[in-house]
Amino acid sequence: MAKIFFYGAVSLDGYLSDVNDGLQWLFDTEVGDKLTTDAFLDTVETVVMGRITYEEARKYVQPLYPGKDVVVFTHNTNFDVQEGFAVSEDPVDYLRKLKEQPSGNIWVVGGVNLLKNIIVADLIDEWWIQIALVLLGNGKRLFEQSDYQTRLELIDITQMKQLTELHFRRN
Repeated sequence: MAKIFFYGAVSLDGYLSDVNDGLQWLFDTEVGDKLTTDAFLDTVETVVMGRITYEEARKYVQPLYPGKDVVVFTHNTNFDVQEGFAVSEDPVDYLRKLKEQPSGNIWVVGGVNLLKNIIVADLIDEWWIQIALVLLGNGKRLFEQSDYQTRLELIDITQMKQLTELHFRRN
């Protein structure tokens, strides 16, 4: 059975993106040469995200996650995903089915609406949250208010210059 992971960065005040869905603040963050991204990517087979996250990520990274199955959730059934495919069904139902497959692990990249439903459904097995030393003051939060409560266990802390990565698993 596959595991579902979240791996992503937030500002010190808890935002995934700025008020315009922008990620420039993240790409301006000094990370040095100790990045954990490549090692993390080796552990996943499928990359899942919402349409806005897909469009923003493609501004900075192309091709997007080569060798991975890229799934983009969108209400637009005609949305063109160059590196994978678009899905318009309920993300929680889709991920529950995908998790039961004997395939590899699943990385939920974002966005906020997608994450909120997945968090409420308690589908994320492990979290890698990088905290950037920047205050945005406004934007889209990683953890929106909703009806969930989950206890986590700290596995590791990694310092990458201006990013501090916290690795948790569901307790």
